[in-house]
Amino acid sequence: MQGQGQPAAPAWSWRRTARRIRVPLGFLFAAFYMWRARPAWASVAVGTAVAACGIAIRALASGQVQKDRELTMTGPYAYVRNPLYLGSIVIGIGFAAAARDIWVGVVLIVYFAVVYVPVIRGEESFLSGRFPDYADYRRRVPSLLPRSLWFAGVTAGFSRELYFRHREYNSLLGAAAILAVLIAKILWLPGGR
Repeated sequence: MQGQGQPAAPAWSWRRTARRIRVPLGFLFAAFYMWRARPAWASVAVGTAVAACGIAIRALASGQVQKDRELTMTGPYAYVRNPLYLGSIVIGIGFAAAARDIWVGVVLIVYFAVVYVPVIRGEESFLSGRFPDYADYRRRVPSLLPRSLWFAGVTAGFSRELYFRHREYNSLLGAAAILAVLIAKILWLPGGR
């Protein structure tokens, strides 16, 4: 997510509402997740490995982006316009696999489609209005699915200061908390429930 501002919009729009409710809905989803998860050691191992890739993508992206100041086109942004959201999707896939529950996956897909797709569209509209180079960048670089899984040079220009300013370590802390709950469910609840 590069831009925090909003373009001129009607008094009510789903994009604005989705932007405001995504975090509270995320907490509701977390409660649903913890209730439904039926982890096993193997699913937690696989899911954690996948989620770690998403955490790395988000970390690299947050250490590159200058929100609202410049159009970031380096690092992960050279391969995908929305690497922070891509990272979140990969984290979600990882923890859905760890949960071993189909309803977790279904709700996660609906949550992303209903909340994050409009938020991404709103941000892209904002960026189009703010940065003249965005139209060309948008034509060259895909939104969420990179053309290549090999991101050469993504660490060049990484700023630890930006990573901490954007408080991206919260993704790591959140993932660690989810992992702790999954392990606790395996250890103390028969069958992961």
